[in-house]
Amino acid sequence: MATKGAHGDIRRGVVLAAGFGSRLRGSDDEPIKPLVEVAGQPMIFRALRGLVQAGCEELVVVVGYRGDELRRAIAAGPDLGAPVVFVDNPRFDLANGVSLLSARPRLGAEFVVAMADHVIGDEVMALARAHTPEPGGATLLVDRRVTEIFDLPDATKVRTDGDRLRDIGKQLTDYDCIDIGVFVCTTGLLDALDAEFAGRGDASLSQGVARLAALGKMATLDIGDGFWQDVDTPEMLAYTAGLLAAAPSPAR
Repeated sequence: MATKGAHGDIRRGVVLAAGFGSRLRGSDDEPIKPLVEVAGQPMIFRALRGLVQAGCEELVVVVGYRGDELRRAIAAGPDLGAPVVFVDNPRFDLANGVSLLSARPRLGAEFVVAMADHVIGDEVMALARAHTPEPGGATLLVDRRVTEIFDLPDATKVRTDGDRLRDIGKQLTDYDCIDIGVFVCTTGLLDALDAEFAGRGDASLSQGVARLAALGKMATLDIGDGFWQDVDTPEMLAYTAGLLAAAPSPAR
């Protein structure tokens, strides 16, 4: 049975897939980043199936750069076990929080956010399925195996106090875990992003998280031995493909 949101509405999943993805693509003639295959499967389908594993009954894909290509590929792809709707982000040149704000009209009281370029194991998404965020808050799934992170300088670092998130950012020097790019949210995160955008004209997810943390409403959930990997560069792509080839079961 699919998970219900805190207020009885269905749980929706959001994939942010609007950006340029220029660090992975060599040229504009190559496939857009969400359609790059890892171990024989485009990343966007891995992300969407992961959200179904997280109990999401409707899948929202935020598109922007070459969005029509992504729409066609998903429409022509396999059955995902949940309906897919698309949201356009015309300001895909801005930070990823703007993409999430673009999806706000499609979202209910509780939803799960995933990145199109992160490969996440089913066992991790099962943790998201079982988790309920606090009222008005959100929860970020984190990896505390800091010494095992591939390309640590590129990772988004997180400092916690118990399960409470205190600070977040790629440039943090005082941190104890890593952001894996999966969030279980209430509309509190959207409110924080709205406030950030109103003040700056832009908003990243990390900035929205930091604003919500300052209100004491941002939690973390440790993934333990769960599998995940960001795929942002050709080196990360090769590394992830190697991991999946060696042990394909963690992220089917």
